[in-house]
Amino acid sequence: MAEITGAELDAILSGDPEELGVHLHLVERDIIIDGHNVKVYCHCLTTDGNGKVKIKRLAEFLRYAAADYAIPRTRVEEARARDAKFRSTSAVAALHEKARAVFTDLAKSGEGGEMLLFLFAERFLGIPHVLCKMDLKTDSRMHYHGADGVYASVSDDGKLKLFWGESKVYKDPTDAIRDCLSSLAPFLIEEDHLGSSRERDLVLLSDKADLGNPELSAAFRRFFDTSSPLSNRVEYCGVALVGFDADFYPDDDKKGALEDIVEAAKVGLEGWSISLGRRLTAERLQHFDIHFLFLPLPSVDKFREAFLKAMGQ
Repeated sequence: MAEITGAELDAILSGDPEELGVHLHLVERDIIIDGHNVKVYCHCLTTDGNGKVKIKRLAEFLRYAAADYAIPRTRVEEARARDAKFRSTSAVAALHEKARAVFTDLAKSGEGGEMLLFLFAERFLGIPHVLCKMDLKTDSRMHYHGADGVYASVSDDGKLKLFWGESKVYKDPTDAIRDCLSSLAPFLIEEDHLGSSRERDLVLLSDKADLGNPELSAAFRRFFDTSSPLSNRVEYCGVALVGFDADFYPDDDKKGALEDIVEAAKVGLEGWSISLGRRLTAERLQHFDIHFLFLPLPSVDKFREAFLKAMGQ
């Protein structure tokens, strides 16, 4: 297999896309900012029948997807095959416990944002995760270096589009946008060389990329072999998520209407998009293909606390 197709990458996507809508409601999509090659999306939290937002349920949803994010696809497939052979669930259950164990218990961890980015990329944008770096961690209290995730698709002209992922979950949206794009920029704008910010991840991609099938993984890795002409057919792109505090959600003792939350998010989106456009220009990212996701939250602190608790930390 010399090259890979979009259909082959689509086939490795994990999870049910409709499940995302149980927890996160789409406010706007495919917004274009003049002068930039970015597509903007915004979601908000859903409400239940009592008009309450369910931030703890969102955290549990992330927990259930931990193995999809943190365990290489080949090992997941092997566990599924073993369970099918012995009519059991123990192998997959063991992987889930292993996945939860590699997440940090640090109070200011950004891993909840990384999990959100993963779920949006795979289940909303349809861009599969191709490098499982959580499995490379040697200390659960440490974060790995490099991008927050690496995703890939194939363009209409046959290029491999490599999406470097970055996520920031801060109280203030302007701070989150600034730091997110500041972290993302080096992966896109730096020239390829041994000292570039992306080099370590490129080396990992050439050796560790796992698409769940040995032949497909080998074909994918050839794009990162610097002695192969295919290495010149990789386009660097970005996928980014920012979560931040928003004051339009109902208080814990009040009932809210999803329609009101959505309308307030649409109003806020105008200002957030202006801030995004300015930072894209400041970071010289105008011409890069970037998917940018806004997620206003009732409380960043409560989200992080719920995520840590759900992960057993």
